[in-house]
Amino acid sequence: MAFGTETIVLLALIVLMAYTVFGLTGFGSSITAMPLLVQVIPLKLAVPLMLMFDLCSGLLMGMRNRRVIDRKELLRLIPYMLVGMAIGVFALVKVPERWLLLILGTFILAYSAWSLLLKREPQPLASGWSAPLGMAGGMFTALFGTGGPIYTIYLTRRLDDKAVLRATISALIFTTSISRLVFFSSVGLLQQNSLFSLAAMLLPCSLLGLYLGNRLHSRLPAQRVVQAIWVILIAGGVSLVARNL
Repeated sequence: MAFGTETIVLLALIVLMAYTVFGLTGFGSSITAMPLLVQVIPLKLAVPLMLMFDLCSGLLMGMRNRRVIDRKELLRLIPYMLVGMAIGVFALVKVPERWLLLILGTFILAYSAWSLLLKREPQPLASGWSAPLGMAGGMFTALFGTGGPIYTIYLTRRLDDKAVLRATISALIFTTSISRLVFFSSVGLLQQNSLFSLAAMLLPCSLLGLYLGNRLHSRLPAQRVVQAIWVILIAGGVSLVARNL
């Protein structure tokens, strides 16, 4: 699949924005990028493409903050996450793309609205919520790479320390990236001709975004930045739903 200069520039800007958000918050790269990427490239190319960047960024973030990762919470989530990912990979391969994009658009609209309207402080959750939220996160991670917000709903209600929260989310995203690499290899999603050449071209944009996000992390109120991003995502979600109804 050949891509024109305008398409490459557009993809580069999307990836740069997505990983600036990731650098700021420790999550959010795929939910920021995916509704915009699928306007330009097919879903089955966009999902493994973001996986390439998640592997690199997750490794950098995880290595940098590995000493403060909460391993107990990771171990609670990971088994359920893997079950959800197996279901999600099956759906990605078997379900028509139109229906998957409709689900993605609906999910982004619901989560964006919830993020913008939520005013209360997060209430604590029992550890038993790791099962349904871990499975849901795994499914959306495999389908769209957008499980991060679901894991965050759980972890923000379990972890009080912001540094521990950010490090644990980053480590979990890296773990999901390794798992997706195995799942995607088994079903042939990594054998697409243009995948690795496109990833190589756009990788510097993801690393630059990660650098910018990390630099801005201590200088900007990350929550306000993310809220602004949700406004942009609502437009992408509306477009996905409208195009695929």
